[in-house]
Amino acid sequence: MAAAGNTLSESASKALLREYGVPMADEREVATAAEAAAAAGELGFPVVAKLCGDAIAHKTERGLVRLRLGDAGAVEQAAADLLAAATPADGPVSVLVAPMVSGNRELIAGVVRDPQFGANVMLGVGGILAEAIADVVFRPVPISAVDAAEMVDQLATQQLLGEFRGEAAVDRAKLEAVLVGLSAAAVARPDIASIDVNPLIVRADGVPIAVDALVEIGDPATPSTSGSGRARPTDEQFRALFEPKGVLVTGASTHPGKFGFVSLHNILASGYQGGVYGTNLQGEEVLGIRTVADIDSLPDGAIDLVFVCTPASANPDLLRACARKGVKAAFLTSAGYGEAGEEGKRAEDDLVALADELGILLAGPNGQGVVSTPANLCAQIVAPYPPAGRIGVASQSGNFISSFLNYSRQTGVGISRAVSAGNAAAVTPADYLDWYADDAATGVSLAYVEGIVDGRGLLDRFASVAKRKPLVVVKGGATEAGAKAAASHTGALAANDKIFDGACRQAGVTRAATVEEAFEAAATFATQPLPKGPNVIVLTTAGGWGVVTSDAIHRERGLVLMPLPDDLRAQIDTKLPPRWSKNNPVDCAGGEVRDTIPEVMEMIAAHPDVHAVIYLGLGIQSNQARLMREGGFHPDHGLERIVEYHERQDRRFAEAADELSRRYDKPILTATELAVADPDNPGPAAVRASGRLCYASGNRAVTALGHLTRYADFRRRHGLSD
Repeated sequence: MAAAGNTLSESASKALLREYGVPMADEREVATAAEAAAAAGELGFPVVAKLCGDAIAHKTERGLVRLRLGDAGAVEQAAADLLAAATPADGPVSVLVAPMVSGNRELIAGVVRDPQFGANVMLGVGGILAEAIADVVFRPVPISAVDAAEMVDQLATQQLLGEFRGEAAVDRAKLEAVLVGLSAAAVARPDIASIDVNPLIVRADGVPIAVDALVEIGDPATPSTSGSGRARPTDEQFRALFEPKGVLVTGASTHPGKFGFVSLHNILASGYQGGVYGTNLQGEEVLGIRTVADIDSLPDGAIDLVFVCTPASANPDLLRACARKGVKAAFLTSAGYGEAGEEGKRAEDDLVALADELGILLAGPNGQGVVSTPANLCAQIVAPYPPAGRIGVASQSGNFISSFLNYSRQTGVGISRAVSAGNAAAVTPADYLDWYADDAATGVSLAYVEGIVDGRGLLDRFASVAKRKPLVVVKGGATEAGAKAAASHTGALAANDKIFDGACRQAGVTRAATVEEAFEAAATFATQPLPKGPNVIVLTTAGGWGVVTSDAIHRERGLVLMPLPDDLRAQIDTKLPPRWSKNNPVDCAGGEVRDTIPEVMEMIAAHPDVHAVIYLGLGIQSNQARLMREGGFHPDHGLERIVEYHERQDRRFAEAADELSRRYDKPILTATELAVADPDNPGPAAVRASGRLCYASGNRAVTALGHLTRYADFRRRHGLSD
């Protein structure tokens, strides 16, 4: 075995990988030019010759490869030239002679060990342009056959995998077996730092063959540790945080600009029905609450959540006093802890240890607050308070808690719980998400994460959550510390963000690119049923919207703009004039009468081959009605009756989308720019009244439906019950 930090020669690398089923061309390793010519005669011409050695990595870049050698003389000359090109730094060298494997397609596969996420299998487009194209996907080790199939499906250049330039489609089963074999090698050999199989040539018959391989040996990987070993909060402690029987605000203030005033105000204004208490050194009355100077004067057993707005220096004694009163959870807005340097970090560690000793869940410090609509609780130092709903939010950034709550108010799709993790000194976002996964009030979890320390441990927690309920994640701050194995193309391609993306996909986590997309994905999970398959039909009242939305469906991996079934076309033909599109999108072409939209929508939703519907054009009639109301002639000239008719129709269409979705258990997504441009339009307003999200464009509806469909597919592939 090579010493730690070394690379194996190509010959030794291939020998190792053969043990795990990676297919290799037959080849010979020889020491002299004459032996190379003899080996080529045994293998059959044409052949390739390469200089081989433990210290030789990038052979192509150094010109140490000779291709298409057609006779013994050419092989002998090439081998002599290669041996002469060796440098002292290359160490002992040999010549590798192999059959010339031909094919128009080159892939790259391998393994890289990431500091945060451990060993990952990689697959991508290979050859000398691998790093320039960077069409690569990753999955954490160990991978299953299902993971391998998903990796192949995820490559963007799918055209290369089908029939290509007269060659057969890639044998996916054999390609997937390569990936599973690489995973097995990484599991069995924790000292493998990286594996680089480049190129993995696809022969004309579609079979992938590794013609070059490099294995780098390093120090055995240290297993990831999930967290500090501290006990996770109990259900009783989480209940105290999210459904307290009584809340104490420490540092309550009469000054409207102080946290102690704002948080007390928000608790009272949200309609919280439990007991509300406050401390204040002067014992002042604040918003009708008579505060006390000493926690010990408060009643025993009446308070289980303390909302802390006092300075860090006061908090240890405060927690001890709260524990004596039966408090089980504390949310700390106080700053001056881990974010403030080494001294603050020591104070934070001491406070965590004290909270553990006292049996108190410690949320924060340096956090924004907690929201729990089932308890009418808004214990926050900022607004807003959202409508009630099924989305549970946990964020390492308080700002993004505000963003998600603002989107909730804008769209009407409500929140169940929301918490700003702050420094997450004792309770991490993963802890909150794990509790949400078993919370009856929560249907989907939504998280913002950054500054990941233990990536593998975090994804293990995420995977557990996603198996129980949908989990949507948006990540900030991609690190610079991706794996950079200098000897490996695989390492150069292993961007931290792509590794995180692969880990999310393996875990069934829905990853969103933006905060807006994350909320809309979560809102879709919260308000739509999971589709039974990929087939989508677009119902539109105007052609352009349908065309653009169709393009978006073609781009969205996992969705299919299905051809319109003949029987469905015949049904729709009875409801629309001859000029309608006769295909998908179903363009009504302005031929609607009073009942057309609900009737055609039902025909589509009822068809067994249709899995989801996107409806475009809601609100057009009400938009005209608005202009009629404002145009100076209303209510005369018959305008009052037509305005009411237009507005009533749009409400009917929105209600039909909701009712048909429930009846047929299929997602029906409604999209119109009026959701933002004129949210009071009766169409979008009726969608909100039904509890669903009205998307601002067909593209955004398609993106959300793509997330829904991929998660449904994940559950099916992994045999998870609905």
